Amino acid sequence: MFRPSRVWGRVTPVIRAVRTPDECFSDVPDFPYTPHYREDLPGYEGLRMAWIDEGSGDRVALCLHGEPSWSFLYRKMMPVFLQAGLRVVAPDFFGFGRSDKPVEDDVYTYDFHRGALLAFVRALDLRNITLVCQDWGGILGLTLPVDEPDRIQRLIVMNTGLPTGQSPGPGFDAWRQFMASNPELHVGRLMKRATPILSDTETAAYQAPFPSREYLAGVRRFPQLVPTDPDMDGVDTSEAALEFWRTFDGKSFMAIGMQDPVLGPPVMRSLRKNIQGCPEPMEIADGGHFVQEWGEPIARAALEHFGDL
Repeated sequence: MFRPSRVWGRVTPVIRAVRTPDECFSDVPDFPYTPHYREDLPGYEGLRMAWIDEGSGDRVALCLHGEPSWSFLYRKMMPVFLQAGLRVVAPDFFGFGRSDKPVEDDVYTYDFHRGALLAFVRALDLRNITLVCQDWGGILGLTLPVDEPDRIQRLIVMNTGLPTGQSPGPGFDAWRQFMASNPELHVGRLMKRATPILSDTETAAYQAPFPSREYLAGVRRFPQLVPTDPDMDGVDTSEAALEFWRTFDGKSFMAIGMQDPVLGPPVMRSLRKNIQGCPEPMEIADGGHFVQEWGEPIARAALEHFGDL
């Protein structure tokens, strides 16, 4: 049980949370990185956030995962970034990966997650950021410039969006309903179904953070928090973020997993229109929603576009 003094800007009672045992991660393949932890993020004191922090370059590749994955998702992109001299920072959102997992569904709100991301970026004082994002990593990460416009220099964006009060489409609606109807979801099997190229050990790695139902509250909640109604939290923030990206003067790169039924080509092409200077996207013909599983060529193409390789 953990006792944050404040969460997302208000006094809060005790937040009951669970912490995935370290042994659950003992067989994670191709991810030889030492996790870092802190329990003192302002507003989230007592909840432990985990992240990977490798390299020492002046530029920071801030890799933000989505639902229901964790920083392991970036294992095929991280070596390319490190080879090019970037520092790689990949946090696990609360409720995911090695980070603590509040057990009550109602703890998880849009502002809870976004506030934690802002607190993390500020605590580490991350600058010269190349924002690398997908799914909720983009829904949240693309709004960082609303509060911290000078930290983001470049963008690598994949299968995500900035919802401003409308559903992304019937694929998302079906996904949201599926998640609401399956409270004891097996994350590993879901990832395997969405990404058939995963090996058994990779599938197990995606399941590793969730040894029982008690750990799944964050997974259950993320789909319900997408701002698909004009009155939902996050709509105003997303609209403000779109204004930033429409005048963005940094370099950007987009990759699309073309087989994604949730946040696929139509959503991404709409997003591209709102990112000033975004070039024609790299299309991954066989890639699905978790397009980072095809991540090495994406990372190389992005860094070549930026002039880093």
